[in-house]
Amino acid sequence: METLRTRLFGGKHSAASETIRLRKRKSTLYSKERCNTELGTGLLGPNTYLIMFSVTLRMVNCFLVQTSFVPDEYWQSLEVAHNMVFKYGYLTWEWKERLRGYTYPLFFASFYKLLQIFKKDTVQLLIWVPRLVQSLLAALADVKLYSMMKRQENAEIATWVYFSQLCSWFTWYCSTRTITNSMEAVLTSFTLYYYPFQGTKTGSSLKYLALTAFAVVVRPTAVILWLPLLFYHFWQELKKLDLLLYKCLPVGCLTLGISLMIDRIFYGEWVMVQWNFLRFNVIQNMGSFYGSHSWHWYFTQGFPVIMGTHFPFFIHGCLVVPKKYRVLLIAVIWTLVVYSFLSHKEFRFIYPLMPLCMVFCGYSLANLKAWKMPAISFLLFSNVCLVLYTGLIHQRGTLDVMQHIQLLCKDTLPEKDRPSLLFLMPCHSTPFYSHVHCPIKMHFLECPPDLTGNNSYVDEADMFFEEPLKWLNIRFSGQASLPTHLVFYNVMEQKIEPFLKTRNYVKTAIFFHTHVPDGRIGSHIHLYERKMMDDS
Repeated sequence: METLRTRLFGGKHSAASETIRLRKRKSTLYSKERCNTELGTGLLGPNTYLIMFSVTLRMVNCFLVQTSFVPDEYWQSLEVAHNMVFKYGYLTWEWKERLRGYTYPLFFASFYKLLQIFKKDTVQLLIWVPRLVQSLLAALADVKLYSMMKRQENAEIATWVYFSQLCSWFTWYCSTRTITNSMEAVLTSFTLYYYPFQGTKTGSSLKYLALTAFAVVVRPTAVILWLPLLFYHFWQELKKLDLLLYKCLPVGCLTLGISLMIDRIFYGEWVMVQWNFLRFNVIQNMGSFYGSHSWHWYFTQGFPVIMGTHFPFFIHGCLVVPKKYRVLLIAVIWTLVVYSFLSHKEFRFIYPLMPLCMVFCGYSLANLKAWKMPAISFLLFSNVCLVLYTGLIHQRGTLDVMQHIQLLCKDTLPEKDRPSLLFLMPCHSTPFYSHVHCPIKMHFLECPPDLTGNNSYVDEADMFFEEPLKWLNIRFSGQASLPTHLVFYNVMEQKIEPFLKTRNYVKTAIFFHTHVPDGRIGSHIHLYERKMMDDS
């Protein structure tokens, strides 16, 4: 076990031996220089074993996450990238209102383009390549978090922070998904490595400012997390004017300029999506259209849930962490407070806080004595159970049904016999063309918010769920317009059964989705196919 730990973390000396060196009157400066020499000045440092282990683990992580989380992991990334490269795919209302930037989808579109050039653009590669790339970035972020703590403190503290990061169930659940929050979390770990904590030189401040600016481009609300850290840096900086004029201003202008150019190319006009996004979601608080929670939700449910069994160790870590890391705690509390003022709340919004929180959890584990092994066993067992259930079982039906729909793509069929699908589910429940990769006709119930101030506005999805049978009879009064396939949750089956029978729809497949159905979301997804009268 000691040999494995030595290979992974490059630790040739124990914490006790470090103490002996100090007693031999070797200065702290010497120790820091030695530490920096061991880490190297490159992007990752020379610790090959740790990098290989992290990459391998995140690749396994990727393949063990076969469930869906939120619509944005497809509709605001892969679906947009598919549209950019293959010229078909659905763009949601946010893109029509210029609320989203093309920088993040462009990252995945570049891989799609390479697959297209080399004629390897199979649907499976289109699904898995972006996730594998995201997994690689997550692995490098894990290594960077370890390297940051080793440089700031020592190998023992870094090891426990790294361990806390790897066994976090929510990090495992989100880190390999193609959502902006996952990229923001990756950038948070990288940025922390270069952040000028108290007592450290600010020579890397340009790098951390550039990464912070990029995080804001990827997801504009990232500015909320970094505001207290930026103010703290400004407060402790002696040459404040130089920091603003020669670092902040050039980095901000360059990053914003690149973002503007990318959006100018794809939108066809000049637009500042970061301002539009913040104005819509923060200032106007229009995100409440998609649901709202109590002001205390992040403190009573959101944050404790994503921390899971790490939560007591986080609390303990807040009490034992060195003073210079209190700025991280301030950033965590600040972010939770600001997000609490917004009506629409989601677990993923605070996922980028996880690297900061793991610093406190790592310190807690490092300071445990008699209870260290029971604590480690408790964290591993409790998180593995959550990881396997949420990654392999909970909410998997929406991906399984798309795999079945892939089989309907046959270019040899005449146009009149080609399949068409209608998803009678809450809007954006499933992925779309990025998970089918053929231009078959697919429609879903749309739910764009009303931006005109019409108080009587009801979106298409709500109209359907109010009176599903009536909606179907009105929508499909003529036989010619009927789709060949219907996809819906099992909770809808009895409500539309008369329509299914009179239109000759037959159930052809059932997919398990969740053990905890809720409202419009059922435990299973049903696929119905329309049989013509002359079919045997």
